[in-house]
Amino acid sequence: MKIKLPQLFALMMCSVIGSSAMADEVNVYSSRKEALIKPLLDQFTQQTGIEVNLITGKDDALISRLKKEGSKSPADVLITADVGRLYRAKEQLLLQSHGSEFVSNVVPAKYRDIDGQWLGLTMRARPMFYVKGKVDPAELSTYENLADAKWKGQICIRSSSNIYNQSLIASMLAAEGADKTAQFAQGLVANMARSPVGGDTDQLRAAAAGVCNIAVANTYYFGRLSNSDKAADQSVVQALGVFWPNQADRGTHVNISGIAITRSARHKTQAQQLIEFMLKPESQSWYSEVNNEYPVIESAKPSDTLQSWGRFKADAVALSSLGEYNQQAVRLMDKAGWK
Repeated sequence: MKIKLPQLFALMMCSVIGSSAMADEVNVYSSRKEALIKPLLDQFTQQTGIEVNLITGKDDALISRLKKEGSKSPADVLITADVGRLYRAKEQLLLQSHGSEFVSNVVPAKYRDIDGQWLGLTMRARPMFYVKGKVDPAELSTYENLADAKWKGQICIRSSSNIYNQSLIASMLAAEGADKTAQFAQGLVANMARSPVGGDTDQLRAAAAGVCNIAVANTYYFGRLSNSDKAADQSVVQALGVFWPNQADRGTHVNISGIAITRSARHKTQAQQLIEFMLKPESQSWYSEVNNEYPVIESAKPSDTLQSWGRFKADAVALSSLGEYNQQAVRLMDKAGWK
C-alpha cells in the first residue's frame, strides 16, 4: 500500500506524541524562581527516575503561553505563587482535575479547588510588622484598624498591582462586603507614609530605616531576612516585631503557592506522582526550612524560624474566594487611589 506524504507526516506526529506521552518525564511551567523549587524537583527525579523539565517565568506570562499553546502545550503542570492566578487559569479552561485521592485526604479543603483543579503546596501569611519602640503592639488589632487616623503617615505597603494585596482586599470583600472594604482602602491610602514602591522586602527595610512604623508583608520575606547572614538584614529583623491581625475575628490573611495539572497534560500519571511527592512531610519540611513557607499538611511542622513568631489563627475563607473577588478588589483599590 502506498502512503501519501500527508498521511506519512500524520503517522510521524502520532509516533512523536505517543513517545512523549509514554516517556518518564513531566513538564513543569513555574512562576516560582528556579532556586526555590529545583532542588525539590531534583529529589523527585532521584527517587522516581522521572525527569522534570522546568520552565520558569512570570505568572501571567505562563498562563498566556498555556492559552496560546492550547492542546499542543507541552506543559503538564502549572505552579504559581498565588491562588488568584490558579483561579484565572481554571476560568480560562486551562486545567483539569488532579484526580488524586491522596491529595484530597491530606490537603485541607480550604486550600483546594472544589473541582480538584488546583491545590496549595505551601501557605504564607500577610501580617503586620511594627517598629519596636515606636509602635506599641497593644495598639494594633485588625487590618481595618490601619485605616484609623492615628496611623497617618506611618504605613508602608506595596502597590495595588501586586496580587498579594489584591488577594488581601478580596478576602476582606468576602468577609466584610464592599462598603466596609472601600472605607478601609480609602483610610489606608490616607495613612500611607509614601506612594507604594518596591516589593515586600522593600517595605520591611523602609520600616526599619524609619520611613514608616508599620509594614504589611508576607511572612516568607521576613523569614528570608531572618535567616540571612548579612548584618544589614539582621538589623532589619531586630528592629521589627510580627503582629498577627484579626485574631479576635476572622484571622490573619493567608495565601498559597499552588499547583495544577494542565488540560493539555500528556504525562498526567507522572504529574500526579510529582504533586503527591511535594505533599510528603519531608518535602513540606524542605519548603518550610528553605523557603520559609508554612506546610499545608498537618503532619509537617513549620521550621524553627516560623515557630519563633508564634502561633496564629489563619483566615478560614475558602481561597477560591480570592479569585472570585479579584476584579472587584482591583476596581475598589483604583477608586480608593491606591497606586
